[in-house]
Amino acid sequence: MDVTSIENCTCLNLRKAARAVTQMYDEALRPSGLRATQLSVLAVIAHAGPVGMTELAKALVMDRTTLTRNLKPLLDQGLVAVAIGADRRQRPVELTAAGRAALERALPLWRAAQARTAEGLGAERWAGLLRDLDAAVVLAQAA
Repeated sequence: MDVTSIENCTCLNLRKAARAVTQMYDEALRPSGLRATQLSVLAVIAHAGPVGMTELAKALVMDRTTLTRNLKPLLDQGLVAVAIGADRRQRPVELTAAGRAALERALPLWRAAQARTAEGLGAERWAGLLRDLDAAVVLAQAA
């Protein structure tokens, strides 16, 4: 395999796959009113509890500017709130009651899309894909 061929570009192919999978999840989540990216942010906040912007950006592998842009519609909809921390530079993000409710409405739709993906790939390929994606993140962050 020619590693210098643009058709074999890891970045290009990961981005194509990410766009296609995101479109599939967005369609599945449409009845909830959330997009896949919004669900991811809400889920990480729900798991982490009130979490600082830096920690949240790191967990989502986003820069803070992208995180701020992704949080804006969630803030506008009242799904998350940003508080002032003990240190005024800290800005913990937390789910509101509306955010928890939105997440609960979306999770069954997400689970169905997740099951469809796992079944379509087969358990072994799906698990391997998750391992490979984790390895790609570790490799990229170490560079």
